[in-house]
Amino acid sequence: MPPKRIGNDSTIERTEEYEKFLEELAVYHEKRGTTMENEPKVENQLIDLLKLYNRVVAEGGYDLVSDTKKKPLMWRKIADELLPGIKNLAGAAFLVKRAYYYNLVAYEISTHWGKEPPPKEVIEDVTAKGGDVMSRTLENFPNSTTKETRGANGNSSDNDEATKDQHDNGDPGSVRSTRGLRTAPPQRIPYQPDTTAPRQTRNQGHHTSQTPASPSPAYANTTPMTLATYEPQQLLPLTLKPVTTPANNSEYYRLKRKQEQEAQASHVAKKHRGLMLPGTGFIGPNIYVRAQLALQSGLPEEEEYALHHLVKISHERGDKYRFDQFPGLAEALASKLLQVTSLFYDLQWIISYDEATGPRTLDAINGTPDLLQKLQAAVPLDIASTVETAEFRQALRLITESGLVIRNMVMLDENAQYIAKLPLLRDYFCIVLNLPVHPALVELQYYALETIEQLTKHYDLDATDLLYETLLAQLESNDRGRIVTSLRAIARLGMVYEENKRLEMVPLEIVQKLPDWMMLPDEELRSACLDFLFQYTSIADNVETLALDADVQNLVKQLSDLLLYNAKMEVPKMHKPRPSEPHYDSESSAHVPRLCQDVVESLLQYTEPDRSSRWLRMCFEIDPDSEMTQIHLWQSYQATFLKYSPTHGNLIAGEFIKNVSNTFTGASAQVAHNKYVIKGIRPRKIAHDIEGKDLVKCNWRTNPTDVAQENIAIFANESGKECGEFFLNGPKLWEHILSSHLNIPKKAPTTVNGDAPQLLQSSSKIAAFDFATADAFAPYNCKWSSCSRKLSDHSLPVALALMARHINTHLPDSAPLAEQRRQNQHNSKDVEEPVPSNRIWYRTMADERNEAAGLPLGSALVLRNIARGVRKMAPSANGAAAAAVAAEERAHPADDGEQPHQKLFFAMAHNPTLKDHLTAVLCAIAAGGG
Repeated sequence: MPPKRIGNDSTIERTEEYEKFLEELAVYHEKRGTTMENEPKVENQLIDLLKLYNRVVAEGGYDLVSDTKKKPLMWRKIADELLPGIKNLAGAAFLVKRAYYYNLVAYEISTHWGKEPPPKEVIEDVTAKGGDVMSRTLENFPNSTTKETRGANGNSSDNDEATKDQHDNGDPGSVRSTRGLRTAPPQRIPYQPDTTAPRQTRNQGHHTSQTPASPSPAYANTTPMTLATYEPQQLLPLTLKPVTTPANNSEYYRLKRKQEQEAQASHVAKKHRGLMLPGTGFIGPNIYVRAQLALQSGLPEEEEYALHHLVKISHERGDKYRFDQFPGLAEALASKLLQVTSLFYDLQWIISYDEATGPRTLDAINGTPDLLQKLQAAVPLDIASTVETAEFRQALRLITESGLVIRNMVMLDENAQYIAKLPLLRDYFCIVLNLPVHPALVELQYYALETIEQLTKHYDLDATDLLYETLLAQLESNDRGRIVTSLRAIARLGMVYEENKRLEMVPLEIVQKLPDWMMLPDEELRSACLDFLFQYTSIADNVETLALDADVQNLVKQLSDLLLYNAKMEVPKMHKPRPSEPHYDSESSAHVPRLCQDVVESLLQYTEPDRSSRWLRMCFEIDPDSEMTQIHLWQSYQATFLKYSPTHGNLIAGEFIKNVSNTFTGASAQVAHNKYVIKGIRPRKIAHDIEGKDLVKCNWRTNPTDVAQENIAIFANESGKECGEFFLNGPKLWEHILSSHLNIPKKAPTTVNGDAPQLLQSSSKIAAFDFATADAFAPYNCKWSSCSRKLSDHSLPVALALMARHINTHLPDSAPLAEQRRQNQHNSKDVEEPVPSNRIWYRTMADERNEAAGLPLGSALVLRNIARGVRKMAPSANGAAAAAVAAEERAHPADDGEQPHQKLFFAMAHNPTLKDHLTAVLCAIAAGGG
């Protein structure tokens, strides 16, 4: 009868094989006299004994699986396979091992190994710890011996066995009930006899004698030894913790107090959420707002603090510090600047934002038109003394710092646009520039002029404006810095408003000083003058004033000289023009070099294929990117050697094409675009001889064969195509031109000492030509392709002699030392090719866009304005101006012999940076008839 099952789990497949295995295992345990647990439980999962048995047997049996050296952690692996998702894998591994030990180990020995298993006293009755179950016997297993010994000595007790059985036979579902865990031994309490007299009963009191109690026989032998070896338990020292007091731990109380304060502040913050209470973290306004409020307070200490920080902020953070973000800051600075008047006059300005007027009132809405009258009506203070008081220096220092703050902030265009709308600042500029001359005011006035320079492009001023008149008055001073800054400020008036370009009512004295200032070697002053003149000469009336009342001749001369100011000379590299790629025409071989008869005859002394290889090297070169058709190459070879084939055999087409690849490394026969081509070679522009030297090419143009070609040649100033035949040297080419192209008959060969021309000095015997019998009516003109010289008309013999000498100039030098001279010149580092003057460039200053800039550009623009203005002048005024200029030129001619217009043409031809602007100048001059 199979045992009763104690559970059901989907992890066990209860097949017929599984049921049969459990029945067989139950019968085996019944015969062995042991108890079987058919479905052991670990946590909430059941162990399939059939799978466990097959898995352990497959690994070699219980003894091999339990051997940790050969199969470490094997029981954990088996448990992980059989019990997936188990939490305590180590404990589950021991329980799986224990289930196999009690249920299957004896069955494995009997069934799988076919041996008699050890008795159950050394297997099922002991713990599952360890292995080697097949070699266990009652004699060699230590647990059985120990058990018998203990039983004989009487040291074992029933409580111990019960405890052991309790540990061994615990709940299989509990991980803690394992037999392999070590437990503490039972505590041994030594016997201590009771020495006090026992309580006597009423009956016992009648006995006359008492017998002392004797120890139990069971402890008769152990008590004296226990008492002798007893030692009391050692007491551990007490660990005392000191009490925390402010005396021994003040830091603890400080931190505790801080935490209480933070907790209280947090409570208050939550209660008053959104409300910043005093003392709860409010740090006040930032430095920008604080400096503004300090300046508006009017307190001397606060103003000094504010200006100190504002100067630093405007210098370092000028790109972030804007007037529109801090309303009232510009007005506060203007109010501080206006206090400069009280240092020189008994006058305290009253700033009014309504229509109220008075001798001390400034209109902050529309400006003060009678400002200078109010200033002149004030009582001046005595400032003649050079000794300055501390109060004067302190007040002027704060005012100067206010001017510096304004000057730094207007460098940002947004601040300049904002400050230009304040009439109060324009009043300050007029006041500070019209104060009495005093050395302490120089710095403040410079700051004012630099500020005006940034603001004038945003001002709409007319000729009667007080600020415009004040700026013109600055040009009459002797201070260079004031003149330069004022010129730049006035020149910026027309940058935005077109009507400001008129620059009307400029004093004649200033106009007459401009040419003198231009003569000074001061680049900054010259640049400021050019900026002023560009605006001034944009109006025709001003040009007329300049031409009639100023030294315009000297001014034009200075402007012409500045066209090449600080120009850098550049000599362009003499690059030879890259020859155009030859046009490969498969139907023609004209682009292949044609060798003369002497060169071809020199090749005939070689046999094939050496002859064709030498011809290929003379006429072709390696080029990996080029190709030519095979038929084209074969036709060129045939055209060169075909007439010599009866006496000198030529290669057939296939062998010749194969020889091309053998001659040039990389050349190969291919099929490209449905054509048979040779890739890797191209024809030479200049053919070589056998030794690798360049041959001489005949560039004589032949007459065209038809009328249409002749008309095209006449229109192109040419006459036919080039001959293109190559010769060994110049004498051979000279002889070819006279005989083939000029058709001059030859005479018998003579020596050099005869009547032959001295052109042919390279050979002792040459062919002379019969000039006397030449055609007297033949046109003997040079038709060399690069020659444009026309020979003069003389008698025929003289003309032929000139022609012969002239032709020799186109030929290379064939003297014996010519090659040595060319080699020495090539190797010399000191020899430089002369560069014609018209190939030298003078580049002037250019900006990052490579456009003209600096003094040359300003000079060109002023010259253009003057030329346009003179053209628009009245005829009488124009004639008077021209006469004045001519008289000035005659009285004071240019020192270097060049007139301004000559310098203008030279600059246009040699300065590529200014060529467009100078072209506009010349067009304006031409349109005016100058």
